Amino acid sequence: QVNLVESGGGLVQAGASLRLSCAASGTIYSQYHLGWFRQEPGKEREFVASVHWRNNKKYYTVSVEGRFTISRDAAMNTVDLQMNSLKPEDTAVYFCAAATTTPWGPTNRRSYDAWGQGTQVIVSS
Repeated sequence: QVNLVESGGGLVQAGASLRLSCAASGTIYSQYHLGWFRQEPGKEREFVASVHWRNNKKYYTVSVEGRFTISRDAAMNTVDLQMNSLKPEDTAVYFCAAATTTPWGPTNRRSYDAWGQGTQVIVSS
């Protein structure tokens, strides 16, 4: 059982940066993927970024490539999302998630079986 707690959300202006952090309790095995998803009201939760715990391979959705960076610290059991050049369309609740296996791939939310409670990010224009 993995428990995830996010922190670092807030209200910023367009162009600013935010860093989200996710603390994981429980054992993160080497084959896990840890990821970030986001959800706007009335919309489906969408993939943002993920990282393989052992080999550090990273995945990003197209809209955040070059602006967001996912990183993991295996010693601290944390996964962070550095968000730069934020846009109003990045406004959403951001969720940290863990996948023990990825039968639908590391970018599909159906692969993820542990979720944090979410942290709100608001980007004003």
